[in-house]
Formats: sequence, structure tokens, C-alpha cells
Amino acid sequence: MLISEAAPADSASSTRTSRRRLRDAKGTLILIGGGTTATGEALAKFIELSGARSGATIVGLTTASSQPAMARDLWLADLAQGGATNVSIPLVETRDQACDRGIVEQVRNARGIFLGGGDQVKLVSCLSGTLLEDAIRDAYFDGAIVCGTSAGAAALTKTTLAGNEVDEEGKLVEQYIGPGLGLLGYHTLIDTHFTQRRRLYRLFVAIAEFPALMGLGIDEDTALVVKREIGTVVGKGGVTFVDGSSVRYNNSSEVTKGPELTISALRVGIIGTGQQFNLKKRDVVT
Repeated sequence: MLISEAAPADSASSTRTSRRRLRDAKGTLILIGGGTTATGEALAKFIELSGARSGATIVGLTTASSQPAMARDLWLADLAQGGATNVSIPLVETRDQACDRGIVEQVRNARGIFLGGGDQVKLVSCLSGTLLEDAIRDAYFDGAIVCGTSAGAAALTKTTLAGNEVDEEGKLVEQYIGPGLGLLGYHTLIDTHFTQRRRLYRLFVAIAEFPALMGLGIDEDTALVVKREIGTVVGKGGVTFVDGSSVRYNNSSEVTKGPELTISALRVGIIGTGQQFNLKKRDVVT
């Protein structure tokens, strides 16, 4: 079983976030599973809550993309089609740019912050420990709506998941589990494109390695809208949760090949559109 040696750990910024108590943040997180459509309910929820149709300032980042400038043009078009009227997407491709005072102030003062898709490890590596990461966090604590899609969503947790699947060249990419940007707590991992890319086994492997964590697999064009500990599912699909806290048998520390993995008593469930989930209690709100 190919997994990273990196264990979940808090960055300095995540530690500062914890000290300010994530549960007291005034903002809202919108976690989209990728495959976002310009007029879909998932993106519409971000545009609605941020007040973008009424001219509220939206700042986007395409840092995770392999082609940030092209991604910027596509997102500007999609957000405009969705009704946003005041959108800026500065190019941030380096840690130096992530410390640019002008960009930092744009983000700090934005009503909505949007993180596009690509590679979540690239995104975290570029932003972690920078002034721009501080600005995103401060804006969220002060009430901003922070939306991430695909890699942008996966990077918003304290612990980020990537890899353990075949790339475009047919090679298996080793699993990475390491620090994220830390805005979503509750010991969660986010996986995206979930049903469409058949990623349930990938989430099983991650939770087997770190059973204290809970995995949340978000389908495409679907959002989990999180306010404090309550997440509401919006959009075309659902959200799958994988909870390892009650596992009775787990041989992940002994196996050397994926097919040998055996794990018993994982809690697995699906949260349908319109339904709510308590992240703290790890159960559906009834």
C-alpha cells in the first residue's frame, strides 16, 4: 500500500487559527467537489451568500492550477455568468507573490474568496505560512465566504489528502496526507470528484492509516456548505462520510499491497442534497 510518510500536523498558521477557536469564526465555507457548472446550485450558493450579484467584492486564486492564467480566464467567465459583478483574480504562482501587500489587502477585504482546482499540495505549499494565508484566515474569521472547488476544497482542511491513484501517464501516485490551510477542523479530510472518479477505496485507505480522521467525499457540482459544525449539502450529488473512530480491526500498519487491506466497522454513510450533517457529532442532523 503506497502511502506518504507524512502524518497530519499543524502548521504555524493552523496553530494560530486554533488559538482563535475555529468554532467562533463568523464566515462560511463552501466546499465544492469539482466539476462545477457556472449556473449550478453549488457555485450559485457561493455567489448568493457572498452578495456577489449586488456588487460585493470577490477575489479568486487559481494557484492550484497548472495553468493559472488560463484558469483565471475560465473562472472570470463562469463567475460572471453566475451573476457576480465585481470579481478579481490576481495571479499568485510563487510564495513571493503570496506576500504581495496589494494582493493580501484585496483578499483581506473581500466578501468572498474563491480557490480554484488543480493540485492541492501545490496550493498549500505556495500559501502556507504566507501573508496571503493569514489574510484568507482573517477574512474568514471576520465573516467572509470562502469557497474552494476540487483542490481548493481539499486544501481547506487542517489535514489534506492527495494521490493514491493513477495519473494521466498510468503511473500510481503515492498517497500524500499532510497539513492543509486549516479552516475546516473536526479532524476531517476532503476528497472530491468522489462518485465520478470512484474514490471510495482511496478514502478507505486514508482513514485506515489515520482512523481518528473522518473522510468527506464530495460529488461533482455539489457543495457542502459549512457554518460552524453544521454542513448542508447543495447541488447535483451527495456527500459520503467515512468515520474510522469505531474501527475494531485494521491491518493497515502491516500490509504491503493494497489488496491486503482489511478494516472492520468503518461507519460509512451518504448525505443527500438538502440534508445536513453535524461534523462534530459525525452524524446526519434529524
